[in-house]
Amino acid sequence: FRLASWDGQEQVSAWHDIPLASSSPGCFNLLTEIPRYTLPKMEVATKEAFNPISQDVKKGKLRNYHGPLFWNYGCLPQTWEDPNVKNEEVDCMGDNDPLDVVEIGSETLEMGSISEVKPLGVFSMIDDGELDWKMIAIRTADPLASQLNSVEDVEKLLPGTISGIREWFRWYKTPDGKPINAFGHKEECLPADKALEVISETHEFWKNLRNGRTDPGKLWIGAN
Repeated sequence: FRLASWDGQEQVSAWHDIPLASSSPGCFNLLTEIPRYTLPKMEVATKEAFNPISQDVKKGKLRNYHGPLFWNYGCLPQTWEDPNVKNEEVDCMGDNDPLDVVEIGSETLEMGSISEVKPLGVFSMIDDGELDWKMIAIRTADPLASQLNSVEDVEKLLPGTISGIREWFRWYKTPDGKPINAFGHKEECLPADKALEVISETHEFWKNLRNGRTDPGKLWIGAN
């Protein structure tokens, strides 16, 4: 299964060709990979031509979560966590993928859809020794979007969401016999300002990748 992106008759890369920033100040385009309440581990195929969304494969088998995500999950286009750069705050390199987003709104978003989201916070998850940022966001069209502008707002209006996200991502690999994931920054969900810093940094990493200043390795980065 491959879900490709098209602009009319022309195939495009959802990772490289969709703009990061949306039309609203401080908001960004979310590419949904995994609609909430679903099991298949879908992701942008960073090493395939035009980077379609496909189901992750481990040891020759299609990968599924052992329990559903309770939120929409995807990534920000035109971002990249550089595996060659160490983050001094957590002493880890990037995970070689676009910036992950957990969207906490009330609507199930369609796989491959593009939604305008507002950053609310970010977790610094450590997965197998790599930094794997998890940004928390709300779709701007969500009924609660105008009331949610910070981690504190989420705690007040949607209690249990922040801790639920952290614990879901802490434990989700353990049924496969893998250790729990760790978190930097005292396991705190960092504020929206930090999320914006992470977006800016990972966008710069992506630009270096696309412009040839960073070795892409096996990643498909298209034509410059």
